[in-house]
Amino acid sequence: MKQNLNRRDFLKLAGLAPLGLIAPPLVKKLSEYNPLQGERKNALVILFDSFSASDINLYGYERETTPNLSRLAKRAVVYHNHYAGGNYTTPGTASLLTMAHPWSHRAFRFGARVTDEYANKSVFHAFDDYHRVGYTHNPLANTLLMQFQMDMDQYVPMEKLFISDDGLIRELFSKDEDIATVSWTREIKRSEYGYSYSLLLSHLYEKYKDLQLASYKSAYPNGLPNTNGGNYYVLEEGIDWLRDQIAEFPQPFFAYIHYHPPHFPYKPRIEFNDTFTRDSYKPPAKPDDLFTEDNSYDTLANARARYDEFILNVDSEFGRLFDTLESSGMLENTWVALTSDHGEMQERGISGHVTPTLYQPIVRVPLMIFEPGKATGSEVHEPTSAVDLMTTLLYLTGHEIPEWSEGNILPPYADGAPKRSNLVYTVQARRNNVELPLTEATISQVVDNFKLIYYIGYPELEGLGEKIQLFDIQSDPEEMNDLSVAKRETASELLDLLKIKLNEVNRPYQSG
Repeated sequence: MKQNLNRRDFLKLAGLAPLGLIAPPLVKKLSEYNPLQGERKNALVILFDSFSASDINLYGYERETTPNLSRLAKRAVVYHNHYAGGNYTTPGTASLLTMAHPWSHRAFRFGARVTDEYANKSVFHAFDDYHRVGYTHNPLANTLLMQFQMDMDQYVPMEKLFISDDGLIRELFSKDEDIATVSWTREIKRSEYGYSYSLLLSHLYEKYKDLQLASYKSAYPNGLPNTNGGNYYVLEEGIDWLRDQIAEFPQPFFAYIHYHPPHFPYKPRIEFNDTFTRDSYKPPAKPDDLFTEDNSYDTLANARARYDEFILNVDSEFGRLFDTLESSGMLENTWVALTSDHGEMQERGISGHVTPTLYQPIVRVPLMIFEPGKATGSEVHEPTSAVDLMTTLLYLTGHEIPEWSEGNILPPYADGAPKRSNLVYTVQARRNNVELPLTEATISQVVDNFKLIYYIGYPELEGLGEKIQLFDIQSDPEEMNDLSVAKRETASELLDLLKIKLNEVNRPYQSG
């Protein structure tokens, strides 16, 4: 899309919007088209959490954060405009695993599970003739893996790769995990201010924890990576575990391995520490967003440097894993995909990924696919979605595409295959009731080089009810120029398309 949508293009796109009307026959056509039916290759998905394409030099970032990804890119299909399904772990991971958008699986609240309807509509269920393995460091992603556990042959408990964790509490109080974890946190763990309900027990726990972590401290001068302030891990051990275990997986297998880095807190190993904190790179200054957290430019620049150092650590470990898979011969019969569930942002007054904004650093994530036994790669620049990845891996391993999938087969593997939609969505609805229509949400819609961001129902809109932004992400990748007024006709046409889709997905949740 170079300029305004013409009427023919608009009607063509609008015709693709009501997916529910065309999904069953489309699924049949995809299954008939598949030239790889019967192939029995393994599929391995490696996910690094909060990994933004905007901070990866392979995708044009000025800092050299990913020398290994750059080295391996010539062997992979590299997707330059790949988008997460949500802006944080719960919706982003659920969209990956179900091949459906958040408005379908409804896991858009913090720590939510997918609806009962989608409990058996995961990629694990679709790979029913494979040995299926799932692991994550991330507690929110683990909630989803536990929900899909019945469709796994090997669910690996989250605590498996922690050095120090709360696993004992979950084991002892499995039926009351939520309240037990809250009680444990209040009684035993010290808050950021150094207090807990029990001074004696918290002191003993801190001593015990220090003994567990003592041998790691020299390698992690800023402290160890962790989740929830006490579940400590090191990425190297997670990579070592997979290197040791993967040879033991019965073949063919499908494995989904979801590591926590480079998610906050940014705690790289010593050899990557301070790599970027004093370099000459200056992030572009951008005006504060409507949803600013009031972080200063210097605060965000420092956070970005630490984040980039953690990415450098991640890149090193992925390179080590890849080289081991290659030397072992595993790459000869295994599809390998590298991706993320969402990105991370250090700009516009915002640090992290939990505000309603959906700028490129939040929604654009890496995707690289390594084909078994192939040493040459290619590049894909058209917009692609998280819901496409597992759809494509099923297709490439000879499986039928399930009727609930909302994804396309990714190029370059899709030659001649029908396409569900040209539109790529990311959805943020963290405060919206899952049983009601989306009335407080942010949705980004990408088609060709245009990206529309639609905000609806937030108090910050000051009575306006809704707001839109329009960016040409090809000519303005930093999203500095909102074109919603200058290209009013294009913005209106794209908003009409989005509202058609929103009305469709809201309809089942409207009263009466």
